[in-house]
Amino acid sequence: MASTSDIRNGLCINYNNDVFSVVSFQHVKPGKGNAFVRTKLKSVTSGKVLDNTFPAGHKIDVVRVERRTFQFLYKDDIGYHFMNNETYEQLALQETMLDNPQFLMEGGEVEILFHASENTPLVIDMPAAIEVQITYTEPGVKGDTATNSLKPAKIETGAEVRVPLFINEGDFIKVDTSTGAYMERVKK
Repeated sequence: MASTSDIRNGLCINYNNDVFSVVSFQHVKPGKGNAFVRTKLKSVTSGKVLDNTFPAGHKIDVVRVERRTFQFLYKDDIGYHFMNNETYEQLALQETMLDNPQFLMEGGEVEILFHASENTPLVIDMPAAIEVQITYTEPGVKGDTATNSLKPAKIETGAEVRVPLFINEGDFIKVDTSTGAYMERVKK
């Protein structure tokens, strides 16, 4: 057990039967009354963010978490299959643990956060951006560039993203995995 004086950014704690990560905190000592710690906590499992205030000296239950690098292998009716790069163990996880599974590339690496004492996966961290090839898109019409218009394009993972008109089939682009937005064209 730790106390509120041990709170720091990134610390994972058990709170309300869930694992939360401390996003930000502030120790407050008002002129009148007892000191307290104002925190912003983010649920590791659901992503829900909540504000909470702990009285100074309050006991908190610290959770030890480990980050492990896994390689995405394939998806089937059981779920998404990953392989640990160090031990070659395979792990099947449900789609609900992934934020944007349509941007997973076979052979791509992800980081999986594990509850260290229970050895259970908590959340999957996708890379911030991926570089993919356009497999299908309509050709852009010449002279139709007066506005910042976008057209749909299918990428090699099977997902559909909106790209500028100058992007053609076979081009490589960088896509933000959290929003699915086009970032830039990549020269290969």
